[in-house]
Amino acid sequence: MLTRLSYALYRRSSSFAQRFQRRFTRAGMLVICSALLAAGLGVDLDQSLAYQLFSLLFVLLLVASVSATRFKGRFEIQRSVPRLGSVNQPLTYSVRIHNLTRKPQAGLTLLENVPDAGLNLKQFAAITNAPGNRSFRQARLPGRQAAAVAPQGLPIIPPGGAATVSLRLRPLRRGPLRLGGATVARTDPFGLVRAFVKVRAADTIVILPRRYPLPPLALPGSLKYQQGGVALASSVGESEEFVSLREYRRGDPMRHIHWKSWARIGKPIIKEFQDEFFVRHALILDTFAEASEHELFEEAVSVAASFACTIQTQESLLDLMFVGPQAFCFTAGRGLGQTEQLLEVLAAVELCADKPFNSLETLVLQHIHGVSGCVCVLLSWDEARQNFVQMLHALGIPLLVCVLTKPGASQLDPGPLAAEPASFQVLELGKVAETLQRL
Repeated sequence: MLTRLSYALYRRSSSFAQRFQRRFTRAGMLVICSALLAAGLGVDLDQSLAYQLFSLLFVLLLVASVSATRFKGRFEIQRSVPRLGSVNQPLTYSVRIHNLTRKPQAGLTLLENVPDAGLNLKQFAAITNAPGNRSFRQARLPGRQAAAVAPQGLPIIPPGGAATVSLRLRPLRRGPLRLGGATVARTDPFGLVRAFVKVRAADTIVILPRRYPLPPLALPGSLKYQQGGVALASSVGESEEFVSLREYRRGDPMRHIHWKSWARIGKPIIKEFQDEFFVRHALILDTFAEASEHELFEEAVSVAASFACTIQTQESLLDLMFVGPQAFCFTAGRGLGQTEQLLEVLAAVELCADKPFNSLETLVLQHIHGVSGCVCVLLSWDEARQNFVQMLHALGIPLLVCVLTKPGASQLDPGPLAAEPASFQVLELGKVAETLQRL
């Protein structure tokens, strides 16, 4: 019950703060604070004249609020937004505003309606009840906004006319950023209170995870036989890699006949195949943690995205493996997919709290036969994860293990990788970038 009450307070207080900051200008907030101060000082009417100042400020706010309600308008907006963005990387896009009324509109401000990214009750309870959070105030809650957009003033728009402005948006969270609409605002003559006209306009920007710069990586690993070659490296089936066409020989299977060439030259033509050997790396992301460890998980996603951008896939393959609602394995490289697609996948990955860690082990074992080397990004270094790394090490697969830890955590024992210190990296929150630079 106490958690529900705290959650209700969290939702209502943050929602009220956002509406208050949007409704009143800085001058309006100053007048409100001054009025409250004057009200406190003017309680004793015989000893203080502050009540007169309170009366003046109160009437000023009342007149400003009433005059703001006279703003009527009809608008239409069209955005030209990029398809992709990145966390904490500002992006600029243009917005065209059409005035659908018969009179000119002046003194307008455009406000983006950024979607609410607040916690649900389950996430809130996990964070506030985590060890170390002794009170609601001390809980490390993430911000509710998915992006920050500064208000943009608009020029005078003639009747039936339009104006184009540029907005600067800074994404704060990865994932799809859905802009459901915008608000055209105008302040009262005193510049204290804003009046609003909401306009619908749906657009979506996929926000990719934050990436850290990494030095050029020469991951260990040798060429391995890939059953089915590149063409089937990420699908199910048994085939070989197509090489060329040649004339039919006795004993060739009928299913390899190239019928179009036979029809063109008048004799049987066979498609020739060969098996292919190439380097294939696995990028394994640990998604098993509690909601209270959201900050640790976000850093793990950023680290995985950094490796996905750094590992060269022109002449090799990269398999991204993780467990969410189900087990996933996405492949990029050599024409099967682009790094950008892996980043889009990472933009949507979420914590997995309803499955055991060995479900990731099962996924990796299903694809390990053709893997030349593994990069493991782990959220902990408990017995289950050490056994997982020990299994990969026993199979003779070169490893690079990165373990995310909170500041001040005790030193970790590399365990199975004690003889290979360069293969075991501890990434402490707040020092992730500088540690990755030393790889």
